[in-house]
Amino acid sequence: MAEVEFEDRDYAEAVARGAAERAGQPTPRSVRYEPLSDRIVVEFENGAAFMVPARLLQGLESADPDDIAKVELAGETGLHWPQLDLDFTISGLMQGVFGTEKFMAASRRGGQSRSVAKAEAARRNGRLGGRPRKSS
Repeated sequence: MAEVEFEDRDYAEAVARGAAERAGQPTPRSVRYEPLSDRIVVEFENGAAFMVPARLLQGLESADPDDIAKVELAGETGLHWPQLDLDFTISGLMQGVFGTEKFMAASRRGGQSRSVAKAEAARRNGRLGGRPRKSS
């Protein structure tokens, strides 16, 4: 494979673009796994926090809680699980990107599945009067 060479000007422009992007975003201060809620929590320097259910992330669906708890900040932009060789960008998670396109499509199909058991449950629920009405 051929090596890619960058001119000093290209490198300086890339560094400047990165600094400009970071300047407009909050800086993560810490990350932790909360086993009781099964969520990953990212706290930012500005006092804001972001939480995401750990089991929704590709690679964490059946991971051991001890391995999930070993999450680390990867610079100012990502999360890293060394034991699982797994990485996510914080901005991607905040946009709802929890895995590959194929993984995400399979996750969406879960609630859309049709089965004999699901149809029977819907019929039983219908006989009981269906979904409760929303109160005004």
